[in-house]
Amino acid sequence: MESRQNKYVGNRSGDYRASSENKTEMIFGMHPILEALTAGKELERIFLLRGAKSPATEELLQLAKDLEVPVVTVPLEKLNKLTRKNHQGAVALISPISYVPLAETVTALFEQGKNPLLLILDRITDVRNFGSIARNAECMGVDAIVIPSRGGAQINADAVKTSAGALHLVPVCREPNLKETLDYLKDSGFQIVACTEKTEENLTDMALDMVGPTAIIMGSEEDGISPEYLKRADAKVRIPLIGKIGSLNVSVATGIILYEAMRQRLLDSGYANLGNVQKQ
Repeated sequence: MESRQNKYVGNRSGDYRASSENKTEMIFGMHPILEALTAGKELERIFLLRGAKSPATEELLQLAKDLEVPVVTVPLEKLNKLTRKNHQGAVALISPISYVPLAETVTALFEQGKNPLLLILDRITDVRNFGSIARNAECMGVDAIVIPSRGGAQINADAVKTSAGALHLVPVCREPNLKETLDYLKDSGFQIVACTEKTEENLTDMALDMVGPTAIIMGSEEDGISPEYLKRADAKVRIPLIGKIGSLNVSVATGIILYEAMRQRLLDSGYANLGNVQKQ
């Protein structure tokens, strides 16, 4: 996917700028953000002054909704922390990656004759966890990562760095409603697998076949997978632990279950030695 590396510097207040404070490119000012949206610039999210009302504000909100760009209303103090420039009540962060539509991605994978493996992340908020998960996903053959438009980690330079560049290799789909996404995937023939502590079924014990089209859900660092998503899962598995600490970091847990999916798929295709991937 295309990397957003260009710096945008304007000659008027509120035009394209780059933040030297957090190394995240940003746009500030209502009209420059509108121009960026209209031009199809990939935006990570928009921070809008809470209570702001104007024709330009309404236009921005509608355009962001149409393009599925998250908008967060915040107090003035938050905007002032993001930039000391004249932000005019609006700041947008430029995404370092290009998002791809899920439906088009799934269709293309099936047309290629693949049994897709998707990874769905429910409210993973830590940037470095997200980057590590993306690195795991690329190494284990995940075809696409699905994230919610709201409630997830900001994909910024730190996330890309932690992923070791994987976020430029694995397609990322940003979905406004994960419940609808799960229903769509089930209707498309995917098995939905939830990796959760809220089950007695161990990954090592149950006969879980992840060779066919599979979407694995991983939950937030705080409270795991949302109940409404767990209800939609075809299988719920936990990673058995024998130590005194009762849980794993989510990026580690993701690596374990993705490895199991990769192991099954390699064996099904005739590969027995995972280290060298030599066909028997």
